[in-house]
Amino acid sequence: MSVRIAILMSGRHGRGSNMQAIAHACASGQIDGTVAAVIGNQPDSPALAKAAEMGLTAIHLSTKSAEEHYAAALLATLREAQADLICLAGYMRKVPDSVVSAYAGRIMNIHAALLPAFGGKGMYGLHAHQAVLDYGAKVSGCTVHFVDESYDTGPIILQTPVPVEENDTAETLAARVLAAEHAAYPHAVSLFASGRLNLEGRRVRIGE
Repeated sequence: MSVRIAILMSGRHGRGSNMQAIAHACASGQIDGTVAAVIGNQPDSPALAKAAEMGLTAIHLSTKSAEEHYAAALLATLREAQADLICLAGYMRKVPDSVVSAYAGRIMNIHAALLPAFGGKGMYGLHAHQAVLDYGAKVSGCTVHFVDESYDTGPIILQTPVPVEENDTAETLAARVLAAEHAAYPHAVSLFASGRLNLEGRRVRIGE
């Protein structure tokens, strides 16, 4: 059965490139699914505008209300979209616990480093890449994982390594990791859509 995907974004400056990668993978048949809704918290977000341009249902949902009100509104929006899977794509806040509980094992995120290293609150965007460089790591990459109640601690689905080059800056490393993200995220979603992801405790096993 075709999977209905809701994509969550936040912030005003995100490009929505992972959202586009997932949407294109659905359109091409790589993912047996459709993007049912793209939800963002900034009405003037370029990523949300891009979603609308692509013919996707783009929804502005403010995060300025109290946490419990936002959580209730988000749950109602997801249910109205009949979402089977939630994909975070540049979502910079912690998913409300009630949403995590309602969609346990059905929320994915992509992180721009190889977890569990360089993860946690504040480790996003160029901050994560600069931390990799400051530490002197020789390999970075991206991680697709299921979401739990904490930042970047859910079970790992896929990881793609990306070498750190001697002359890298946070920006050059980010560009190469982003290219890896655009392949890894749709692949992980396609595995979910085909029923090949089996969650056993903290281990995600990929079936045939």
